[in-house]
Amino acid sequence: MNNFNTSIRVRIAQLVLLLIGPVMVLAEEPLPSQAQAGSLLWRMQQGYTTATLMNTEVDMQISGLVARVSVRQEFLNEGAEWVEGIYVFPLPDRAAVDRMRLHIGDRFIEGEIEEKERARKTYEQAKQAGKKTSLVQQQRANLFTTSVANVAPGERVVVEIEYLEEIRYEEGRFSIRFPMTLTPRYISGQSMPDKLGSGWSADTDRVPDASLITPPMVSSSKGHKLALAANVNAGMPLAIITSRYHPVDVAEHDGRYTVTLGGGQVPMDHDFELVWQPVASAAPRAMIFSETIEGEPHHLLMVMPPDQDEAPPVLMPREVILIIDTSGSMHGVSIAQAKRAVSLALEGLQPTDRFNVIEFNSTTNALYPESVMASSSSVDSAKKFVQQLRANGGTEMRPALSMALNNESRETHLRQIVFITDGSVGYEDEMFSMIEDRLGDARLFTVGIGSAPNSWFMRQAAEAGRGSFTFISALHEVREKMDGLFRKLEHPQVTGITVDWPSGVVVDGYPQTVPDLYLGEPVTVKARASGEYRAGDTVRVSGDSVTGGWSKALPLDSSQSDEGVGALWARARIADLMHNERRHSEPDETRAAIVATAMRHHLVSKYTSLVAVDKTPARPADDPLSSEQVPNLMPYGQSTNAIFGFPATATNAPMLRLIGIACLLAALLLSAALQAGQWRLRVRAA
Repeated sequence: MNNFNTSIRVRIAQLVLLLIGPVMVLAEEPLPSQAQAGSLLWRMQQGYTTATLMNTEVDMQISGLVARVSVRQEFLNEGAEWVEGIYVFPLPDRAAVDRMRLHIGDRFIEGEIEEKERARKTYEQAKQAGKKTSLVQQQRANLFTTSVANVAPGERVVVEIEYLEEIRYEEGRFSIRFPMTLTPRYISGQSMPDKLGSGWSADTDRVPDASLITPPMVSSSKGHKLALAANVNAGMPLAIITSRYHPVDVAEHDGRYTVTLGGGQVPMDHDFELVWQPVASAAPRAMIFSETIEGEPHHLLMVMPPDQDEAPPVLMPREVILIIDTSGSMHGVSIAQAKRAVSLALEGLQPTDRFNVIEFNSTTNALYPESVMASSSSVDSAKKFVQQLRANGGTEMRPALSMALNNESRETHLRQIVFITDGSVGYEDEMFSMIEDRLGDARLFTVGIGSAPNSWFMRQAAEAGRGSFTFISALHEVREKMDGLFRKLEHPQVTGITVDWPSGVVVDGYPQTVPDLYLGEPVTVKARASGEYRAGDTVRVSGDSVTGGWSKALPLDSSQSDEGVGALWARARIADLMHNERRHSEPDETRAAIVATAMRHHLVSKYTSLVAVDKTPARPADDPLSSEQVPNLMPYGQSTNAIFGFPATATNAPMLRLIGIACLLAALLLSAALQAGQWRLRVRAA
């Protein structure tokens, strides 16, 4: 009896192990879904392994209105195979990327600028030959890709990228913003059969390069840390220098300031913004920087319009259309910021104003069929409508903006559209064209929400809409930023702006048409001149202000040498050419002009890339090379599940189902065996 029961138990145990053995082996190996828990996993020949870790060091050298920024990206291969790392990352949308170095141990290889396809071929040939190589490409004006190939097991490789950027000046403060991560783009349209890249999205007919701009995202990571240092030479005494979102340490020596992150490193989940304000007596009214390249002077000028106290508020009633993004990427802190911003906008309406509120995600919903008078009851209803909004679904912003632009404007009211969103879409060009085609007499103002908004969309949409933009990245600054935006809405200061250069001097300047100016905003122009200046020559900026005619003159001096001014002009020219390309100009001529400008100034663009190749092969020819996509850290305050939903790979459901089936079969077998044993015992007893 005992031997029989023991035999049955042994056979059942063997059968159960046979059934669940594969499940147990699977459980010991990391699953791709576990990447959501903090690390990217890549299936190598030997199974899944943790992806290349990445840390970043940023160094900013700021002088007046120009910053040179170095970004060092560290790739560490913790796997057992040779790998290629692919990292999609954001940069400022006006960054002029002009340098790249590949660091290998104590050596470095300087990157060269080449046309995009040629650079890709150079990289692929070096990769196949086993040589260390790196490639930097632009996917969007503010989105780039670094690829680095033939990283040996246990090896650390550093790719250093440098760019030039214009400092922003607004309402008496200078600022520079460094994006640390990106909000996942919403991709719509019909899927296409082939993929250009290795991102999580398929390419679609609406976003043909979707797979290049959708890197994997992780909610936490033991890597993804950033160290930052900034040296600020403002050229004037400062009253304030601080960071908006990160603790910093500041030291001053001989009027120059050194800023470092408090604690050394921070997670790469929230954009960094440095702000400094000159003492009142030193606040600039005009600044000009110049650099001569191959005999041609390049200029960067900034002129402030009349003082704020001189500008009376707009007396004309307004029609304010408030558009709020309630898609999944706005989940968490972002939707709270957006709702507070809309509520403040509603509180600022006057009884003579008209308004409406439109919310959108996968669908669009307007509070009223058309704008209504801002009575106390309609405003109260709007506040209640806003408070019940929740974030979920896709980011289909086109129908919402179309709805705002559809209604005919009233001659009695100045139409102002306030678009509150994180801008996380992949079809930006489509939206820019729509704004330009259908704006009419309206003005569009954008409010970038969240810890990592799409800054390119916010700025470009506002420029196309002849308005202004601002960013809100923390709840405590909603009132400050919205009050500043309201002051702009109520104080359009200078219109009909012209820039007049000396006679006999041919100038190629950007923007070619200076937009209307609002309270606290300067005129900024980047120009390349040909011809000789005479002693005393000036450039004059003129316009019609609310207090009458206005003009300001700046002396020209081509003997100045301010590094980076030429590259910033080239970046502005390329942006203007890209705008023309979107407007269906001659594509071949536009492409040729972009390539010529980028090659001359050594810049990364839509059609040019930086490539660096180590001449010595490192990977043995018979060793395989695996490729992995390096993840980005999810922006602070955002939810992976709210954006991506709950995919089947987000849990161990397949494994759990197998375990459940195995246990059920084991139970059935055990029951059958026990019943068989009892039957045999009855037979013997009989």
